[in-house]
Amino acid sequence: MTLALLVLYLAVTGVLLPRRLTGSARLQARPAAGAALWLALMASFTVALLLAAHHAVEPFAHEPAGLLGLFPHAEPTGGLLPHTHDWWLLAAAGAVVAALVTAVGVRTGRARRRHRAVLDLVAVRDGRWGALVLEHAHPAVYCLPGRRSRVVLSRGALRLLDERQLAAAVAHEHGHIRGRHHLFRLPADTFALLLGPLPLARLGRSEVALLLEMAADDAALAQVSRGELASALCTLATAGASAPGGGVSGGGVASGGTADGGALGVAATGVLARVRRLARPGGGRPQPAWRLGVLALPVLPVLPYLLACAPHP
Repeated sequence: MTLALLVLYLAVTGVLLPRRLTGSARLQARPAAGAALWLALMASFTVALLLAAHHAVEPFAHEPAGLLGLFPHAEPTGGLLPHTHDWWLLAAAGAVVAALVTAVGVRTGRARRRHRAVLDLVAVRDGRWGALVLEHAHPAVYCLPGRRSRVVLSRGALRLLDERQLAAAVAHEHGHIRGRHHLFRLPADTFALLLGPLPLARLGRSEVALLLEMAADDAALAQVSRGELASALCTLATAGASAPGGGVSGGGVASGGTADGGALGVAATGVLARVRRLARPGGGRPQPAWRLGVLALPVLPVLPYLLACAPHP
């Protein structure tokens, strides 16, 4: 029974909910909370998967204890063994998952440091914009997040964008840096690396990227207008789409990806959806109940496990 509940939960969180939540206007109204919800779903799926695997490999001779197993009671008599759990197996599996996330983070950090070292050699600092200017004809605006963050403008972007558009693009990149959005991307990228074909992994990775771009858009709106930011997005995206080969613009404007070295680009992801969103009123701050639900979601699969299969003390 416990295993059936966990498998059902895996199907709901891994397949059904992601398809339902993709492109949700409610999540886009509060993009940071929406990205947190996707990450909470990934964490919840991981916990349920570990619990299901742990339950599946247990000997069938063990007797389910239910919630009563959490309290002192007489041991069963006869041929059945008390229902015990090798919790160290779950702890080891969790440690492996944490190690994989760390490994992806280390690899991304190394690429980012190499990218930053090259930029520091070939780019020129512009004090007016607080950014590095790269001598490249193709329009590019992106940031390298981290402890030694950089905002990068190409010479092509300086020629293409007017002053207010540049201000909007730079404010967007600073929104990424202040929000530490690269830390949100890390678990989503790791989950997608491990479970790529799964809808939660495939759709979740792209949705987290889009929602973080929208969160950076919201941060930029404290300094520029919606029209100025939308204009900068459209101008950069149009220039990227018309450029041969795509170049390095905006962290990959033409391809819709991210720049080498873990960069985040102003026009890298979901430009059309973001421009449409900028035309709508803001969604406001998430309610406390929403935050509580996001925090509780990762431990939700533990409940059926305790109800039907709690350990003997």
